[in-house]
Amino acid sequence: MSQTQHPAYIKYLPYLVAATFFMEYLDTTVLATALPQMAHSFGVGPNELSLGMTAYMLALAVFIPISGWIADRFGSRTIFATAILIFTVASILCGASNGLVEFTAARLLQGVGGAMMVPVGRLIVVRSVEKSQLMKAIATITWPAIAAPVIGPPVGGFITTYASWRWIFLLNVPFGAIALILAWKMLKNVQATERRRLDIAGFLLSAATLTCILYGTELASDRGAPPVVAVLLVIAGILLGVVAVRHASGRANALLDYSTLRVPTFSVTVVSGSLTRIGIGAVPYLMPLLFQIGFGMSAFHAGLLMLATAVGNLGTKAVTTRILQRYGFRTTSLAAVTMGGLSIIACGFLTPASPLAWTMVVIFVYGVMRSMQFSTLATLAYADIPAPQMSSANTLWNAANQMTIGLGIAVGALALRLAASFHEHSGDLGHFSLADFRWAFIAAGVLTLVSLGGYYRLAPNAGRHLQARA
Repeated sequence: MSQTQHPAYIKYLPYLVAATFFMEYLDTTVLATALPQMAHSFGVGPNELSLGMTAYMLALAVFIPISGWIADRFGSRTIFATAILIFTVASILCGASNGLVEFTAARLLQGVGGAMMVPVGRLIVVRSVEKSQLMKAIATITWPAIAAPVIGPPVGGFITTYASWRWIFLLNVPFGAIALILAWKMLKNVQATERRRLDIAGFLLSAATLTCILYGTELASDRGAPPVVAVLLVIAGILLGVVAVRHASGRANALLDYSTLRVPTFSVTVVSGSLTRIGIGAVPYLMPLLFQIGFGMSAFHAGLLMLATAVGNLGTKAVTTRILQRYGFRTTSLAAVTMGGLSIIACGFLTPASPLAWTMVVIFVYGVMRSMQFSTLATLAYADIPAPQMSSANTLWNAANQMTIGLGIAVGALALRLAASFHEHSGDLGHFSLADFRWAFIAAGVLTLVSLGGYYRLAPNAGRHLQARA
């Protein structure tokens, strides 16, 4: 059944969803640069303000697993529009906050909106768009997640330097209002033909799994937190995940349908794709620190230099579909992951004496390969999923994607801390050496290259029907 009221709207649907994604992703990445100014406004330390970041992350962990069931039960338009409304109202509350408690509560509400907005928006697109247009549509809705981590730091630095941190949130209001009107006008409120009972046990298990893993990775990236606690939380999350999978086995109303992992193309995007995203996802954390601490640049100049990554990200979008049509998913993945991993390792060997042109080339290549592989994974994930399982597959894929974002940051932070410990210095912020960064980038690059095995086992014609239809 079509998701839109008029067929003419279908070609504009990915752009609407991409706009809401960009609003959510940019808001998250911009915030990191504004923390010192916000902490000063609230009269607290920057470490205390991380509670607001954690509240947002935990809301995502709890509500992402249930987003598909809610959309099936109450309708995709109702939930998507409600999510936009919640996110926009919460943005106003964040911008108007005058204390840590108010801000944390507002971020918790914002996390609820984001947890439903992104997965349901993606589900609407993959259900609505014909297979012949799926590659182009996925490329459109993927670019916010690719571009925001590199655009966010310079934008955040500019806003906090020349305006106020409150505008980071208040700028969402006009965009949210327009998106809400368009969503209500363009979308049809499609519900599942068969109503499933809510798998409460599965919901609690999946929420606990993601909460432990995401909070554990958050602690791992916090230099003031005991590493042992972080590791124990991640291990607890993995064990809970095993219990969740066993609980869902053979259950007709399972909240997350893990049988979708039997589809080879989907399994590769979740399993091997998670390793790839973790390795690649460590770089947006490591690179600004390298430029500021290792090279002695200001935050704003480091952000400007990272725009080379953004150019690589965005410039690739125009040719991604053509490359996939020409060379296929397997060949493209093998090439993108290999070159991406090597470019990450090369980042570790950059020094203040490196020619600017060479530095720009290295981070540009990283941006190109990052964009290419993320778009490939997002498209291939839905290539062979049957329509009845689309909602469950979408929820599982989004949960894995959100989890690997946190793990990428944690891997970068842990690698830096371990390298610092081997070099017999504290590893406090501002005391990392170029050698510490070199080993951290090598670790992230090697982890990326390890994921090559899964793509190598892909069938040479994997996703070929998408190429033929396109």
